[in-house]
Amino acid sequence: MTQSKRETERKYEPPSGGVAGLPDLTGVGPVASVTTAGPEELDAVYHDTEDLRLAGASVTLRRRTGGPDAGWHLKLPIGGDTREEVRAPLSDDVPEALRGLVLSRTRGAPLRPVVRIRSTRAVRQLRDAGGSVLAELSLDEVRADATASGGGRAEWGELEVELADGVGPALLDVVEKKLRKRGIVRSDSPSKLARALRDTGVDGPVVRRPSAGVVAGSAGSYVLAYLREQVGTLVALDPAVRRELPDAVHQMRVTCRRLRGCLRSYRSVLDRRVTDPVRAELRWLAGELGTARDQEVLRERIDAGLDGLPGDLVLGPVAARLRAWEVSRDVDVRSRTRQALDAPRYLRLLDALDALDALVGGPPLRAKAAGKPARTMARAVLKEYGRLAGRMERALALPAGRTRETELHEARKAAKKLRYAAEVARPALGKPVARLGNHAKAVQQLLGEHQDAVVAQATLRELAVAAHGAGESAFTWGVLYGRERAVAEARQQALPEVWRSASDPALRAPLAH
Repeated sequence: MTQSKRETERKYEPPSGGVAGLPDLTGVGPVASVTTAGPEELDAVYHDTEDLRLAGASVTLRRRTGGPDAGWHLKLPIGGDTREEVRAPLSDDVPEALRGLVLSRTRGAPLRPVVRIRSTRAVRQLRDAGGSVLAELSLDEVRADATASGGGRAEWGELEVELADGVGPALLDVVEKKLRKRGIVRSDSPSKLARALRDTGVDGPVVRRPSAGVVAGSAGSYVLAYLREQVGTLVALDPAVRRELPDAVHQMRVTCRRLRGCLRSYRSVLDRRVTDPVRAELRWLAGELGTARDQEVLRERIDAGLDGLPGDLVLGPVAARLRAWEVSRDVDVRSRTRQALDAPRYLRLLDALDALDALVGGPPLRAKAAGKPARTMARAVLKEYGRLAGRMERALALPAGRTRETELHEARKAAKKLRYAAEVARPALGKPVARLGNHAKAVQQLLGEHQDAVVAQATLRELAVAAHGAGESAFTWGVLYGRERAVAEARQQALPEVWRSASDPALRAPLAH
């Protein structure tokens, strides 16, 4: 069993004179009083792969004893001064739950102790007028020992200011202002582990840097930068999906689509002999995630529809049947997602995506990658627009019915590909391509609402049939079905006008020159 919390903190060089050198923070912002706690004796052993893959991703995994939160701590970067800390009970070995949460970074490489850090901590608690803790100032005397043979020892002091749960980051700014007046400056190390690795002589993590072989400002440089960003996002989302955090599956699926779209749209830049197999694997992963996401969207849609009905339109055990339907599907969906992320196939995909970046300097680039982006990238975007226009022309020419719904769904996918192609090109081509991408997004969203209503109709019909077969009233399911059908029809009626705006030649003119 794991627990998690968000941790927002800043680290500083210690004041001269130790605790006596700390300024009085009473009256700083909402701080009404300062109380003393501790001292604490903390003993932490940090674990990582042999080549320090976790440290390279600014992730830390430690087994700590002493203090109020003894146990295993996994810290995942979020941004700025904030990290997500996932905790597990104290045990001799790394808990399996935490091994899973770092799998996208370790790729299954063994975890081993890399450094032991012991700290003697003096704590000052900053409290508001009601006595609640706003933040803690921890002054640590730190001793670090490398665990590998030949490793060294290091000692230093450190001041840490950590916010209590629910306290806004503005408090850190006012506290820092007071600290600076006393000559206390930020630490040049982002974490104790980073400093311990450096000062004990442990080899640091390998950091990839783009090679000078890729021409700055070329089409290839923009495409590779986008791929690098999306691969990082995919890896970072993995722990959130495993923990079933809200919207995590959706975001990972979208990232897969962005990567697929980039590899597809920019085949003039990237060698498809290398990238087509990667696209196929991304399609597999998106498909595995899609089951969970589609179920999530459908459940939320039906729940919202039911909640919005007046009580006199809800007949029979509707809520119970809906819950039973959700539970029966959730178990299979969650199992499928977990199996996909634990599969060797998934880890091979992550390695293949890394290889696209690792080959920078000799990456799978074609001759056009060295060219200026204005021509190469604009042409790729306009090609995707042409595919969307063809889909829309076919769909709008069809009469209402199943065939038209299918074509509209394909048009939605084409709009999404145009949107992502424009997204890749935006840093190079600026506002003209951004405007086209925004119109593609409007088409995609409208067609997405249409598709969601179509899928909901099919599920509501199944629920109505099941209710009727069980001797229950199917009336409520019929009402919801009728509403979804009306939504689908309304979206189809709105589509021509939205497409008229998106297909305005003036949007494409700046890209055609």
